Amino acid sequence: MRLDGWAGEKAGTDPHKTQYYSLRFTPVKVAIVTTIRLLAVTVLYFISFAVVSGALLAHVAPQPAPDEAGAAVQALLVVSLLNAAVWTYVILRARWTSWRLILTIFLVFYGVTTLMPQIETAFFITGLPPGMLPRLFIAGAIIAAVFAPLSVLILGKARADGRSGASWPSMSAGAWVAKLSLIVVVYVAIYFTFGYFIAWQSTAVRAYYGGHDPGNFFAQMASVLRDQPSLVLLQVVRALLWTAIALPVVRMMKGKWWEAGLAVALLFAVTSSQLLLPNPLMPYDVRMAHLLETATSNFLFGWLVVLILRSLSTDYADSLKRLSAI
Repeated sequence: MRLDGWAGEKAGTDPHKTQYYSLRFTPVKVAIVTTIRLLAVTVLYFISFAVVSGALLAHVAPQPAPDEAGAAVQALLVVSLLNAAVWTYVILRARWTSWRLILTIFLVFYGVTTLMPQIETAFFITGLPPGMLPRLFIAGAIIAAVFAPLSVLILGKARADGRSGASWPSMSAGAWVAKLSLIVVVYVAIYFTFGYFIAWQSTAVRAYYGGHDPGNFFAQMASVLRDQPSLVLLQVVRALLWTAIALPVVRMMKGKWWEAGLAVALLFAVTSSQLLLPNPLMPYDVRMAHLLETATSNFLFGWLVVLILRSLSTDYADSLKRLSAI
């Protein structure tokens, strides 16, 4: 039964009462429909992740012990709900639709859930089972290819609506260099600061990587620059990749600039939820330390990326103001 029709019956023939009931129940209807769609996206994420991971990784990756199977399912449900909530918000607030939105969701989804975390897996964890690393990248691509079109369809954004997207900000090459340089400095600072003061304070993390605490942050950075200078260069590259992932999200989001900031921050942070999943290659204490470290640092960095992109260009800020009307 349609809520607006029911409202008309309750209100009788009085048009003012009809309008009152329609306004009263429309938000309820929207909330119910959105909740149903959110649950559908959660199921989609859960099935996609479970089926693809099981098909590609079960034979090469160590599996959780039988007594951990129930905990693994519960963890995957939580991960699925968290990711579905973030993606539901992003897709519903996107001004793009149809294949343009689907392609963007695919690229961003693959970037935040597979490309960025697995780059660090390749750098830090050298003892992976043979063939596992390429399968991780392939599995992520397949999950993204399944999730992107079906989530857009479920959330009602698969049909083109004829709207045009915002134009890219008009900026000189020098402005881009200034932005990207600042973003790189900010990311490297955040990465090593949160890494030292959160993750590296855990004895489990230090034991896992075979390291020690030299006593303070500056001594730790001196050790990194001396023994692992390539780690700093890796984070410079990752800062640029994070920015490339953020740009289409900023461009497609409706509303004021802070909505784009929230969307990017949530997308960057929610990828850490995969650390909730039992992993025979990484002990629980190590995963939880990294979860706290990466979720908080990525959330902060996501906000700062959008703030930098907004504040360093008058044209860009003006374009966001023109798009602030929903």
